[in-house]
Parts: sequence; structure tokens; C-alpha cells
Amino acid sequence: MSEPILSSKWMSTSRRAAMALAFGAAVLSSSVWAQQPAPAPAAPAAAEDISKPGELPDIILGKPDAPVTIVEYASMTCPHCATFHKAVLPTLKEKYIDTGKVRLIFREFPLDNLAAAASMLGRCTGGEKTAPLISMFFEKQEEWAFVKGSPLPALLKLAETAGFTKESFDKCLNDQKLLDGIVAVGERGRKVFGVTSTPTFFVNGTKLDGRSDQITTFDKALEPLLK
Repeated sequence: MSEPILSSKWMSTSRRAAMALAFGAAVLSSSVWAQQPAPAPAAPAAAEDISKPGELPDIILGKPDAPVTIVEYASMTCPHCATFHKAVLPTLKEKYIDTGKVRLIFREFPLDNLAAAASMLGRCTGGEKTAPLISMFFEKQEEWAFVKGSPLPALLKLAETAGFTKESFDKCLNDQKLLDGIVAVGERGRKVFGVTSTPTFFVNGTKLDGRSDQITTFDKALEPLLK
């Protein structure tokens, strides 16, 4: 699992960070979280509480009436999150989501400013384009998240396949309200549900134990809930 790099107080300078991102100066070493340990939640998160949207509408795969809800907190620059999306999610989708048994709620927990930027682009696509762009960013993570120099040209190239222009790309990364909303989504996960690393999953309100890079972990958690 990937954990936040606790360094500069990014939240107090979010406007400067957004502007820096738009002009190709993403600060990869800073964290979106304040310099304090994540508090443990007062009690286990109830399924109805964690499934309730926060600051932004949830990004959801699956039917709204599915009997099981999986909530995923992930960072777009997290290699473990990318592994889940590439190696596990396709099978999870085929076995449980497409069959109406499970709905998956994706929530942002950006570990750095670049992750926040990618999350902003996913949100800016809107509607049915959001999930596919998020999947593409995870699929091609090594092409933009770990490059030398500015990652923005590579991000723009990928975003253009979803319909972005350079103008709409820059406009999205300068959307302060959206940036604040994404930070709030992660902060709620940290403060209310005790999320400290990515990826973190909750199955009907219970934190998932085990390796998230194996479908068997999800099979084991889902089996007693789907009898």
C-alpha cells in the first residue's frame, strides 16, 4: 500500500498548487494532507454512512440496488492502485459488478499534487467518460506519473483521447472549486473512516483485509454476503 508523503502543508496553498500544475510545475514531493497522523474513526463505519456521497458525487460502477457496495479510496499515482485496476478489477467487474451483485464506488485519496491533477481531469470529463479515463490513467500510469521532467505533456496526450483540448485541459486544472472538492473527498476518508493509505477498500462498511492485488481476497469477502 502507498502512504501519504507528509511534507509541506499543501492544503493551505491549494490555489498556488493548482496554478503550478496548469503551468507544468507539479510538486510531486508534497502531500495533500496536513502534517498530522490520521485519526482512527470513533466506531466502525456503517455501510449506510460510508456509501453516502460527500463533497462530490461518487464515481460508481454497477447497479444502484446491488446488495453489496465496495468503496475504494485510491490515488492516481499509486502503483498498487494501478495493479488493482489492471489485474483485479476486470475480473471483479465480470463476476460481480456486471451481474448486479456489487457496485463499486471510487473515491479520490490523492497522495500528491499530480494525483490530484489526474483526478481533476477524470472529473472534468463528466458522465460516462469519467470511469474510462480513470482506467486509462491507471493502465498507462508509468507513461505519465513517473516520467522525467513535467508530466503534463503526457497527461494532455492521454486526456486528448477523451476529448480534451489544451484550453479545456488548462481550464480543468485551474478549477479551484473542483480541487477543493477532491481534497475534501480524501479528507473525509481520512478523518471519518480512518483511511491512511491506498488502495483502501470497504465492503458493506467493513474494511477489507488482505491483498488487493488478488481476486481471491474479494471472493472471500463477498461470498458470505451473497449467499
